[in-house]
This record gives sequence, structure tokens and C-alpha cells, in this order.
Amino acid sequence: MEDRDIVKRISENPEVFGEIVDVYENKLMRYIIRTTDISVPDAENLLQDIFIKVYRYIHEYDARYSFSSWIYRIAHNMIIDNFRKHQKEIGNISLEDEEYMHLIHSLTDNNSPHRDLERKDIRMCVQKAITLLKTDYREIIILRCIEGYSYEDIADILKIPIGTASTLVNRARKQLRENLIKLSCNS
Repeated sequence: MEDRDIVKRISENPEVFGEIVDVYENKLMRYIIRTTDISVPDAENLLQDIFIKVYRYIHEYDARYSFSSWIYRIAHNMIIDNFRKHQKEIGNISLEDEEYMHLIHSLTDNNSPHRDLERKDIRMCVQKAITLLKTDYREIIILRCIEGYSYEDIADILKIPIGTASTLVNRARKQLRENLIKLSCNS
């Protein structure tokens, strides 16, 4: 069933909201963990607050747009609010095997020297390189290269023009490559 259909059903029966939670709970939790350095219990609390806000404002969702982008926009805003509230900087991130390999492939070609490194070394290097990115670039890399969002979705989530989203992705990838080189991960 499409998200838009679920949203429509929620207006008829609020108990259907659990279906949205089922679909987005793990995705949003990974997004929170990847973009912040808060503890798991704090991330769970933030996730709960996100779903409360989604539930409260579900009637404002415009079905002409992607529901996924809308819910990630709410998460993005609440993460920023959380940073401001606690005056925290983003810390280390963690990637699963499949995710960091996808990221490596998006940054390099198949003849890259990366394939000669140990998987653990690659993961640690990529995680450190992402950690060194500016907050804006880190989020862009996570949304595009790890979460797999299109430029249109990223533009919608961050409320920026599509051209700006594309430019930021390219700049973030460039900075990530430079970080990998500085960390001697690209040799």
C-alpha cells in the first residue's frame, strides 16, 4: 500500500498510524543515529517525538509530494532543534557493510586501490572521513549515498532548490574524497 493511501486511511481511522510507524521506524532511527552522536535512548526519544509531530500534523501533508520526503523533513528539523537545544556537535557515525561498500563504489571506480584494503580498514576510514565532513555535507552524503534519496527528494527534505541539492552532493562527495586522501585511505 502506498504512503498516500495510508495517510488517507489515517484521517478515517487514527489507529492506522501504526502502519506508518512500522514502515519508517527503523529508517528514521538509522537516520538519527547516522547524523547525530546522541545515545540510543536519546535517539529513541527523539524518534518518538518525530512520530508525535507527524501524527499531530498529518493533516497538513500534501499528497502531491513524497510522503517519505515530508517525514524526513520533520526528522531533519527535529534533529536540528535537538542540536540547538543541547548545543551538541555531530560525532562519529556507523555504517553497515552494505552501506559503506555502496558509498565507496559511489566515490570511486572499480579499479580503485580501495579494493586492496581490508574491509574493516575501509569501513573505519570511511566513517572517519564522513565524521570530518561539515554537518551540511554529512547530511547530504547520508541522504544521497546511504539512504539513496534522489536530488528531488533531498531538495524537498532540506527545502532547497534541486540545483542546490545537486551542487551540495557534488561538493560533499569531493570533500569526502579529499578527507579519504588526507586519511591515507585512497592510496
